[in-house]
Amino acid sequence: MQTVDFFTPVVDDPFTFGQIAAANSLSDIYAMGGKPISALSIVGFPEKGDPAILEQIIRGGLDKMKEANCTVIGGHSIRNDDIQFGYAVTGTIHPKKIWRNVGAQPNDVILLTKPVGTGLISTALKRERAGKASVEAAITSMSKLNRSAAEALQEVAAKTNAQAIHAVTDVTGFGVLGHAREMALGDPEKGIPAVTIEIHYEAVPVLLGAFDAARQGMIAGGLNNNLDFLRDCVSFAASVPEENRALLFDPQTSGGLLVAIASEAADAAIETLQRHQITAAKIGLVLPKGPSLLSVS
Repeated sequence: MQTVDFFTPVVDDPFTFGQIAAANSLSDIYAMGGKPISALSIVGFPEKGDPAILEQIIRGGLDKMKEANCTVIGGHSIRNDDIQFGYAVTGTIHPKKIWRNVGAQPNDVILLTKPVGTGLISTALKRERAGKASVEAAITSMSKLNRSAAEALQEVAAKTNAQAIHAVTDVTGFGVLGHAREMALGDPEKGIPAVTIEIHYEAVPVLLGAFDAARQGMIAGGLNNNLDFLRDCVSFAASVPEENRALLFDPQTSGGLLVAIASEAADAAIETLQRHQITAAKIGLVLPKGPSLLSVS
């Protein structure tokens, strides 16, 4: 399996940015249940940029790749007005054990393994409106690998002969609702029917400071793009506050895993994730296909 991801800085510290970019690039491999083995770096850097900054970015990325036991075997760089950094990652997995981002079944429970709000906090940081504690919370979340979460889910899969876990994806640029939509669509060509995913907004874990950023209007273009793309397939209860709606559309960097799991295995999965130091939450349910692919109440 192969995946690629790169983006512009979301934090000020170059070493930390390198770590976050690496964690984000590795995330797709973990979301499919795989093991990363090698990576190629992708770098865009200004011609007159400070080489010391680039060195720190690369060091940060290598630090996180080392943590993942993933070998960086080369890469490519170009001159670019904006700094860009990421990786193309190769991983391995047994072909019959791949987790797909479709396959959610009615009565499944939806789990989320990281809090949301990184996009709002990053925007507040760029506008010099983010508090130190909220930035630190976002950095801790974004730089955390999804490896432990994937390993915990693999334990659950092993105990149920892989029957309990029906769909997995990582939450990144399309936000919680965008990636839930992927799960809800199904795959008609393979006989996987569409479903409705119901999100309970009060159950969604939120980063410190993200509510404040939403209330202050720290809305990036990516959030508005997600809202425009998803507005026709999501219905909100009138009681859902505007800031919670924004958090569900908020594009995430190196977000958690979104999991559709059989209801009878959900509690065991939460316990296993907690043993792996992952604070996961049950945030919704899968229902038979209704008028909307997504419902938030």
